[in-house]
Amino acid sequence: MRSRLLPAATLAAAVATAVLTGGCGSGDDWSRPHAKPTLIGRLGPGFSDPARSPAPESTIKPRPGSWDDARPSEGYRVVLLTAGKDAQTRTLADAVGKWAEEEHVSLKTVTATRPDRLIPSITSAIDLEPDLIISAGNDLIDPLATVTPNHLDRQFLVVGAELAEPTANVTAADWTGASFRGEGLGMSSNYDPATFTPERAAHAVRAGVAAVLNGLTGLVIWLD
Repeated sequence: MRSRLLPAATLAAAVATAVLTGGCGSGDDWSRPHAKPTLIGRLGPGFSDPARSPAPESTIKPRPGSWDDARPSEGYRVVLLTAGKDAQTRTLADAVGKWAEEEHVSLKTVTATRPDRLIPSITSAIDLEPDLIISAGNDLIDPLATVTPNHLDRQFLVVGAELAEPTANVTAADWTGASFRGEGLGMSSNYDPATFTPERAAHAVRAGVAAVLNGLTGLVIWLD
């Protein structure tokens, strides 16, 4: 695996203002300590092979619906990190917001409004110290590949795309038609904006979060 580690001074110099909006659910005052998040319920049969841990950077294909009974404990702190105004990104962001409301997740949103704010937006999301950062938008993939190896204590979930060489703290949930891996890199399927439906986006969020809470990280969760 190629190293993407950056000097601390390089990352510090990139810090700038990002657009931050408030959240929903309970426990929105993140200055207070909160209990370690847990998985409520359990993963159903067919989500992964219980007899064998998946290899790092591998792809697993959960049985549809095997994540339905798995959800985070109340007050789970999530930052939705977004970039781009395209319909696909909006669909993914809407799915995260709906899921957060349904599961009483404390959600904050950081939006990168310009290309030079992509890395600063990731830094802003990290500085909020959430339990999970969910990324929506292809423009964030290359910046995430640069930043995430420097923050192995912070969990990331990429929906509708994936990192080509994810570290153990980066999980992806995508499907045929949604497998962007960065500029100049091949994809495991042809990119198709029409596949970004609200239903598929909702499944990606729920399956991805269930995987993270169950310790199945550094993987691609393939939903087809």
